[in-house]
Amino acid sequence: MNKISLTALVASAALTATVPALTLTLTLAPAPAASAAPRAPLAGPTVAAPEQITGHAPSLHPEGIAWDPTRRAFLVSSVRHGTVSVVRPDGSTRTLVSDSRIISTYGVHVDRARGRLLVAYADLGVAEKSTERTAHRTGGLGVFDLATGRALHVVDLTHLSPRQGAYAVNDVAIGPDGTAYVSDVSGDAIYRVDRHGRASVLIRDARLTDGHGVGVNGLVLHPAGHLLAVNYGDGRLLRIPLRHPERLTEVALDAPLHGGDGLALRPDGALVAVTNNLANPRGTDAVHVLRSTDGWRTARVAASRTPWPVRGPSTVAPTPYGDYVVSGRLEVVFAPGTPTTDDFVIHRTTTAG
Repeated sequence: MNKISLTALVASAALTATVPALTLTLTLAPAPAASAAPRAPLAGPTVAAPEQITGHAPSLHPEGIAWDPTRRAFLVSSVRHGTVSVVRPDGSTRTLVSDSRIISTYGVHVDRARGRLLVAYADLGVAEKSTERTAHRTGGLGVFDLATGRALHVVDLTHLSPRQGAYAVNDVAIGPDGTAYVSDVSGDAIYRVDRHGRASVLIRDARLTDGHGVGVNGLVLHPAGHLLAVNYGDGRLLRIPLRHPERLTEVALDAPLHGGDGLALRPDGALVAVTNNLANPRGTDAVHVLRSTDGWRTARVAASRTPWPVRGPSTVAPTPYGDYVVSGRLEVVFAPGTPTTDDFVIHRTTTAG
C-alpha cells in the first residue's frame, strides 16, 4: 500500500447551518467501582449506565469522540460530512458544528474552561465535499464555541510543512493555558496552536515516524508537562516534554501498541489506548490500560480487552460513568465500492487495570 493510501486509512483509524446549543441529559448512572473516572450525580431520574449506545445518522462515520459535561452527552466527528454532532440518549444525532471550510473531522476535544470545542480536520478523499484539489492537501484545527458551534478559528496547518500533499491531521490535546497540540499521521511533526489561533511547530523530528512515512496518531497531555503520543505504524509510545520537545524519548513498553489510535488519561493516572487493524495488519481491535511508576519513562500494560466486541474502535472518551469507545464503521468508508452505513457504536470499556 503506498504512503498516501496507507496514511488515509491510518488517519481514519484513529476521525447544515450552525444550530443553537442543545440541552440534553444522557440518563446514565455512574459505572461500577472498576472505572477510575470521577463520579458526579445527574439531575433527575437515572437508569443504569448503558454498556452500548448504537448511534444512527445518515453516513456519519465518526472517528473521534468527546464527552461534553455541559450537555452530559457525547460529541462525535464525521469522516464523511466534516461535522460535529451531539449524540442523543436514543442514539439519534443533532449537528452542532458545520463549516464549509472543513471537509472531514477526526479528533475532538472539549475545552470546558474556555467554552470551546477543538476539532482536528483533514481530507482523506472519502468525504462528501472531497475533491481532487483538496484530497490529502488540507488539514488543520477548528476551534468553535462549545455552546453554539460558532467558528472562532479555523487554522490551516499545511503551510507549516515542507511536504506537498499527504496531510492527515488527526488528533488534538489541550494544555492548561488553552494551547492546542495537533498530530499529523502522515508527517514528522506535532503542531502547536495558541488561544488566538496562531500556529507553529512544536517539534519536527524523524523519530515521530516509523521510517515509512507513518507518524503520530493519538496524543494526550500529561499534567507533568509532557505529551504522550502513539505511532500507529510501529506502536511506539513517545514522551515529548513541552519545554524541551527535542528531548523526545520512547517509553519502554512490555509490548508495542501496533495500530495505536486514540489515547486518554484517566484521573488516576492510567493511560487508555485504543488499537485497531484498519490499516495495520499487526494491529488488533482492542482497548488497553497502561500504567507507569517512573513518569512515563517505562510503562506496562495493566489490562487489555481483546478482541474488542465492535469492529474498528478508534478513540475513547472518559466520562463520569466510565470510558466509552467509538467504532464509526470506518472499515466501510475506506473500502472502495462499499456503500456507507447509517450506524455507529459507542461501547463502554470495563477494563480497569
